[in-house]
Amino acid sequence: MVKTTPNDGSGRHLRRELTLIDLTMTAIGGLIGSGWLFASMTAATIAGPAALLSWGIGAIAVIILGLTFAELAGMLPEAGGVIRYPQYTHGRLVSFLIGWAALISWAGIPPIEAEAVIQYSSSYLHGLYNATSGSLTGLGFIVAAILVAVFFGVNYLGVKLYAKVNTPVTFIKFAAPTLTVIAFLIVGFHPADFTHYGGFMPYHWGGVFAAISTGGIIFAYTGFRPMMDLAGEAKDPQHDLPRAFILAMSTVGILYILLQLVFIGAVPGHDLAKGWVSLAFASPYANLAVALNLTWVAVILYGDAILSPFGTGLVYSAGTPRGILAFSRNGYFPKTFLSLNSKGVPSSAIYLSFVMGLLFLLPFPSWQKLVGVLSSATILTYMLGPVSAVVLRRTAPELHRPYKVGKISWLGPIGFVIGSLIFYWTGWPTDGWLLLMTLIGLAVYAFYFAKDPNRSWRDVKSAIWLIVYFLFILVMAKFGTFGGTNAIKAPWDDIIVAIVSIAFYYWAVASGHKTDSLPEAHKVAQEAQSLSL
Repeated sequence: MVKTTPNDGSGRHLRRELTLIDLTMTAIGGLIGSGWLFASMTAATIAGPAALLSWGIGAIAVIILGLTFAELAGMLPEAGGVIRYPQYTHGRLVSFLIGWAALISWAGIPPIEAEAVIQYSSSYLHGLYNATSGSLTGLGFIVAAILVAVFFGVNYLGVKLYAKVNTPVTFIKFAAPTLTVIAFLIVGFHPADFTHYGGFMPYHWGGVFAAISTGGIIFAYTGFRPMMDLAGEAKDPQHDLPRAFILAMSTVGILYILLQLVFIGAVPGHDLAKGWVSLAFASPYANLAVALNLTWVAVILYGDAILSPFGTGLVYSAGTPRGILAFSRNGYFPKTFLSLNSKGVPSSAIYLSFVMGLLFLLPFPSWQKLVGVLSSATILTYMLGPVSAVVLRRTAPELHRPYKVGKISWLGPIGFVIGSLIFYWTGWPTDGWLLLMTLIGLAVYAFYFAKDPNRSWRDVKSAIWLIVYFLFILVMAKFGTFGGTNAIKAPWDDIIVAIVSIAFYYWAVASGHKTDSLPEAHKVAQEAQSLSL
């Protein structure tokens, strides 16, 4: 008999059908997408060979933040947990603001993966992508929209079908980059690329830091989140979620660093005559494979360039509706988005997710233009992980924690500070775009707040730190060295962000309290524990 989650008000249930393998493959499937196809080149143009350091720093940051989410998801496994956890610790407004950022990042992933498929295909399918403007053509937009529809269509048919499709696709996705690493190391590795053409760090530490946010590194590393979003459909969430995260991040983290290594070593010297910043391959790894006379590898890469983004788009199109479902549970979206179809899938939320995905194809018509906004929104949602974990240890110490992060007293602030720096390194005007989207979200919240007879001003008070934090990062981005006016010189801008972020972390923890939603957390934890028995 299939285990289910509690009734969501539609008379149907989310079905707990995902195993450890399914969850691990969901995480790996989210991690290996368009990021590996483009991020190595994009990061190299920003940081040169020192992009290797960018991948290392990014991995440390995401692992620290991800471990806190492993504790939270193991303890409270439910759909759209990244939205629900702040609701339990800080109330509605913080939950809404973080959830709004999460929806931005969720909704943007399927279209960005569709765009990646088209951009890589432009080498042999002409008329879909304009390399000069870096944008999709009209026909390319139509094809991208069809791909996004396919992503959500598969998820509409049920989580079991999703798992059956995603697991074998992920196995193949992992094989292609692994083969690329081996082939490039044997045939086309040039050690001189790491010391000539400006040296190992041609764009200094500023380039190393900028590459983390805008080079696609954080975008690539944070792909494990859909696994957490599907926690409400895991068979044994309390044990399998932490295991799946550790397995996926350790495996893919090593792979990404090796991919960056072989990419740098494979670039021909004549392409670096004007420096790393001048690199402009439409299909980076495939173009390099052809230059190295590895035609057979290029053929595999062109095929995988369709499969990898397709698989990641499939994974994230599973996460977006669960986020919308969580928003509806919190009372921010109409109750119609609580409805499930006969397969136990949030069908109305899938329709909305598809429309949101189409909108993201319009203002950001290329992979490079969209990745900065999504990375900034994503890292913001992760930064609440250590805050929520610490607050729940104080307000609900009796909850069963099958996985518990050690040394969280210092890992928490370190993770928050690193996240703040990554948020800042995204730079101006990207952070400005995110603020504009947040203001739109605040208007939506104000609408529901005014109608809510049970509205809580304490929830508003608990969110003051986050609003002030937003404004602080915005001011630093405007006047700092990452796209700003450079009025605050390096490294003082980084130092200011780091020191002030520590204060914001402890303000955030102090703002947490026993919210009205905390009894719901106890119910979720009790049900999860019963499933693990």
